[in-house]
Amino acid sequence: MPEKDIAIVFDCGATNLRVIAMDVQGSIVASQSTANNTSADPETAGGVIWDVDAMWDKLCAASKKVMAAIDATRIAGVTVTTFGVDGAFVDEKGEMLYPVISWQCQRTVPIMKNIDKYMALEELYAEAGTFPYAFNTINKFIWMKENRPEVLEKAHRFLFITSLFIHKLTGTMRNDSTMAGTSMMMNMESQKPSAKIAGALGIKTSIFGDLAESGEQAGEVHEQAEIETAIPVGVPVFFAGHDTQFAIFGSGANENELVLSSGTWEIIMARSSGFKASAAELQAQLTTEADAENGLFTIGQNFLASGILEWFSRNFYAELKGDELYSTMIADAEKVQPGSSSVTVNPSFYADSEKKEGAINGLTIHTKRGEIYRAFLESLAFRLRQGIEALEKAGGFKAEKIICVGGGSKNMLWNQLRADVCNLPVHLIDQKETTVLGAALFVFAGSGIAASPAAARAQIQYKQEIVKPSKNQLVYTQLYEDFKTETAGR
Repeated sequence: MPEKDIAIVFDCGATNLRVIAMDVQGSIVASQSTANNTSADPETAGGVIWDVDAMWDKLCAASKKVMAAIDATRIAGVTVTTFGVDGAFVDEKGEMLYPVISWQCQRTVPIMKNIDKYMALEELYAEAGTFPYAFNTINKFIWMKENRPEVLEKAHRFLFITSLFIHKLTGTMRNDSTMAGTSMMMNMESQKPSAKIAGALGIKTSIFGDLAESGEQAGEVHEQAEIETAIPVGVPVFFAGHDTQFAIFGSGANENELVLSSGTWEIIMARSSGFKASAAELQAQLTTEADAENGLFTIGQNFLASGILEWFSRNFYAELKGDELYSTMIADAEKVQPGSSSVTVNPSFYADSEKKEGAINGLTIHTKRGEIYRAFLESLAFRLRQGIEALEKAGGFKAEKIICVGGGSKNMLWNQLRADVCNLPVHLIDQKETTVLGAALFVFAGSGIAASPAAARAQIQYKQEIVKPSKNQLVYTQLYEDFKTETAGR
C-alpha cells in the first residue's frame, strides 16, 4: 500500500488560484494555477467583491488536473490557505447573505478613519493588536451594520474565505484562529473573539463560532466535493488559514526569528511568545496576529521597497530592461564606497501619504546615478533596521538572523547592505513555495504522519546561503544614526 505522503493545498491568492500537491520532502508533485480577479459588487455601486463561486469553479478545475497527475492513495489530507480579513456572512445552511467584500474595496476607508465613533483607536488597538488598516474585517462589519443591517440580523456565522472553501469541501462551518487574527476583532492576548469590541459594535462574539487551531481536522471530503474536485470521499481536510503565517513557518523560522518577505512591499515579521500594543507600537505601525502555532504571535511591519526601486529604474535607467537593467544598476552601485557619497534618501515614497516625505538629498552636479541607487538600497536597509528594533521591543527578544524570501532576496548587494546595516546574518533559502509548504506541514502533523508541524519541517532541506556582515558594518552603524536623525520627526 502506498505511503500517504502528499498534502493537497488550495492556495488562494489575490492574483492566482492554485492547487498544489506537495510531498513530505517539500517537493511539488503536481500543480495547477489559474488567474484570480475581483468583480463589481452587484448590490452596491462602486463596490469590489470576490465571486466565491467563480473562484471555487476555478479551484475545482485545477484540482481535477492535479488529481489526474497523482496517485490519490498517497493523499494524507487537504487544506486551504488564503489572504486575510475577507469573508462573508452566512445563514445556518452556509449560504452567503452578501458577497465577499474584497480588501481592495474602498468603501471601508472612511469607516476606519472614523472608528472612534465606536471605540477609541488606541483602546481598540490595545485590545486587538492589529494595525488599523482600512481593509480590516471590523470595517466590513461596521459597513454592514450601517448599510445592510438585515444581513447581520440573519447571519448565523461570519466565515473567512478559507472557511467558505472548507465548507464546500466538508460541510463544516468553522473559522481558524490565524484568519480571525487578521480581523481587528480579537482579544489578541487570549486569541479569542473580543467581547469588548463586539459589545462596542453591538454584535455577538458567537458570530465567529468556536475557533479551530492550525492542523486541526475540519472534516472529510464529502460526495459532492468529490464530484467537483476529484479528491476522493473521506480524505481528511485540515485547517490552515492566513497565508502570511504559513509562509513564515514554511520559511523555517522559529520563535524569535525574523522573516523578511521582500517584494514591492517589504514585510518584516517575527514569531514571538509575547507582544505589545501600546501607543508606541501603533506609532511604529506594528501589527500583531495569531501565529500558526497556538500560543505564539506574529508581529509584523510593512513598508514600500521594490516599488520604490522600480520607480527609480524607470526614471534613471529607462534605456535598460530585464537582467541587463539590474546587473547594470548593481554594478554602478558597487563602485560607490560606503559613506563616500553625499546622497541620502528618505524612502517614504507613499502615493497616499499626506506628508509627502519621500526625498533624495545631497545631490551635486557631479552625482552619478549609481550613487543614487546605492542610497536607495541603503535607506531601505536603514528602514529595515528600524522595523527590526520595533519588533524586538514589542516582542521582548533579540534577533540573531534574518531569513529573507521573495524577489528582493535575489539582489546580493542589497542582501549585503541588510547584513551590514542590521549587523545580522541574512539567510537565503532555495525553498520558494513557503506558504504552500507551511500549510502542507500542518496537514502532515494533523494526519499523524509527523508528530508535530516542527517535526514535519525538520525533514525539509532548506539549503541556506548565508550573507554575513562585512567590515563595512562599522561604517553603517554611524550612517544609520545619521539616517535616524535626518528622518526624525517627519
